[in-house]
Amino acid sequence: MAKTAQRTPVPGPAFIRLLARLAESNLSSTGPALSDRLSEWVDWTRAVTLSKALDGRLPAAVEGPDFDADEDAECQRIRAAMEASIVQEPEPTKPPRRVVDADGADAPIEYTVYGERYLSLQRAMLSATSRLRGRLRDMLTRSSPEMARLAEVDALMEQTLSAREYSLLAKVPVLLRVHFERLRDNGTDDAWLEVFRRDMQSLLLAELDIRFKPIEGLLAALRTH
Repeated sequence: MAKTAQRTPVPGPAFIRLLARLAESNLSSTGPALSDRLSEWVDWTRAVTLSKALDGRLPAAVEGPDFDADEDAECQRIRAAMEASIVQEPEPTKPPRRVVDADGADAPIEYTVYGERYLSLQRAMLSATSRLRGRLRDMLTRSSPEMARLAEVDALMEQTLSAREYSLLAKVPVLLRVHFERLRDNGTDDAWLEVFRRDMQSLLLAELDIRFKPIEGLLAALRTH
């Protein structure tokens, strides 16, 4: 009796595991080390700048309002608002009707509306997290010289990796289109569309979690300080 092939568990955060599942691919658990991967993304001029920020003289803290519980709550409110934007369903609850073509046959449901929604939410996430990250860095610079250094390093890391991050995340809607078309072409009824919507929602929530990781690090530093 033939055994069903088992998919190799994919390491990493939920976002990576979801992408691997939707792409129906197995990712090696023995990929390049993080240091090796970063060396491909960070050119030597950025590396020198980062080294100076880490090893140079501590920057002076500046005067300004301190981080407090209200600011912490505002960060949580922004994240909750983004999560609500993702889980709300702007389309009708029932699957949309198929368009009938000139021959009277049902035309396939198109991906366009879902792709546009994903891109719109990506832009909203980028805008919200960038503003929040910058504001938290400003508060770090007002805490102490050590926290000011952390803010400086985080700003440099954002400048260094943002282009690469943008390029990689821009490919997600393309992968999602392939998943959409695979489900649509293999589906015998409209139940596949609800499966796709759940997958898209899960992917957006996982991407939001990835985008908030640097913010969580800054918040942790501010809370402990």
